[in-house]
Amino acid sequence: MTDFLFGIFSSLAASAIVLALGLLRGSRPAWWLIAVCSWCTGTGLGRVYRHQSSAEQDIARDLGRARWIKILTGRGNVLTREVFSPLWSGELSPESVQVVLPDPDTRRDSWLDRRSHDVRRFDPGFTPDLLRSQVRTNMDYLAQATRAQRNVELRSFNLPNTCRVIATDRAAYLTFYSASAHGRNAPCLYARAPGLLYAVALQLFDSAWMNGSPVRRPEQQS
Repeated sequence: MTDFLFGIFSSLAASAIVLALGLLRGSRPAWWLIAVCSWCTGTGLGRVYRHQSSAEQDIARDLGRARWIKILTGRGNVLTREVFSPLWSGELSPESVQVVLPDPDTRRDSWLDRRSHDVRRFDPGFTPDLLRSQVRTNMDYLAQATRAQRNVELRSFNLPNTCRVIATDRAAYLTFYSASAHGRNAPCLYARAPGLLYAVALQLFDSAWMNGSPVRRPEQQS
């Protein structure tokens, strides 16, 4: 848990970087300045996307050349979209794929419920069990789609639902969730390996993974 808390504090520092770089609006001088700052500070920050959906084309490219993939996500909707379909169909075959989502079955002291409570403050269409239902649907989809793939592991976690991490052996994409907006509207950071932000991304993933529980897929059920 100490490692997890360190990761959270590190993510707050990264969020401050996002706010500062967001003022630059993604112009060419901004990318040049980002590269210079990244080199000077060792953060490994390569790009900042104003919205995480803007990164999907680049994510698809990086998935296609990844040796391994680690995914930590709060809802999992992106995992059912086209960007990930080559991975679940077997068109891509990295050595290992690890996916961890919030546990939709935890009822007592659930961090998923806490996130759901935050979302209901700004989205009136969000009923108390909607987020839980969406996570379960996406988890069931992945369990079915990857049932024959031995290189894919699924787990669920009950820890602070504060970020999304999509990491490979080359780079990581980080989205830090806000208590006042959907994750899809949050900025996304691209961090190269090696670097501070890349290490933070892996630390956040590893903390959730180590505290997670395996998700049983159809061929594993009795």
